[in-house]
Amino acid sequence: MVTLPLRNHDTPVDLLPRTIIGIGLNYREHVAESHSLHGRDEAPDAPAEPVLFAKTPNVLIGPDAPIVLPRYLRDCGFDELRTDYEAELAVIIARECRSVAAETALEYVLGYTCMNDVSQRNFQRGDVSGWFRGKSLDTFGPIGPVIVPPQDIADPQSLDIQCRLNGEVVQQSNTRLMIFPVRELIAYISKHITLQRGDIITTGTPAGVGPLSHGDVVEVEIERIGTLRNPVVDAAVSSAHP
Repeated sequence: MVTLPLRNHDTPVDLLPRTIIGIGLNYREHVAESHSLHGRDEAPDAPAEPVLFAKTPNVLIGPDAPIVLPRYLRDCGFDELRTDYEAELAVIIARECRSVAAETALEYVLGYTCMNDVSQRNFQRGDVSGWFRGKSLDTFGPIGPVIVPPQDIADPQSLDIQCRLNGEVVQQSNTRLMIFPVRELIAYISKHITLQRGDIITTGTPAGVGPLSHGDVVEVEIERIGTLRNPVVDAAVSSAHP
């Protein structure tokens, strides 16, 4: 469980979601980038509907907690290990949400925050079952630093989003460039899956994803929310992590 302050409120929020729904391929430039990462040469098309995948709650860590690259990855026989950062806007659901209309979907939002959808690419590319394992390793979901209530963010589709790796800007975009905006994502997901209070939707990453290594520091900054900072530890290098 991760506890985050709710901006301008006295009571912090304990984040223990029943589910975390990730959105893939939700920025056009990242669609092309993703096809390249998966070794595809054909010209990509934007998805016709949101691409959903699951992350499990064990991924959640707070600000300044380490993203741990598991030791056992070195034993998997991959030619080149790759685990990537992905800066994203996260949406936290306020109450039960089922088959809502896009026009009223934002009424079900408790708040917004930053999330890093850390992704183990070797598993993501190779697993027959898809993205599940590569997205759900322990510590692969940093979130924070605060939850900003919707009244403080009138339009979630007008936020600058940036990722920095060791101080260098590696992702730079704006949420207005999402293919499917937040209200449409909530409506689409809730048609298929009843969302509950505390569930998290992480809304996709812009172009510029890249690999993480031991000793890196990755920062996700979103306008009007703040900066989520996490160091990276390779357990095969650090004796502090089994």
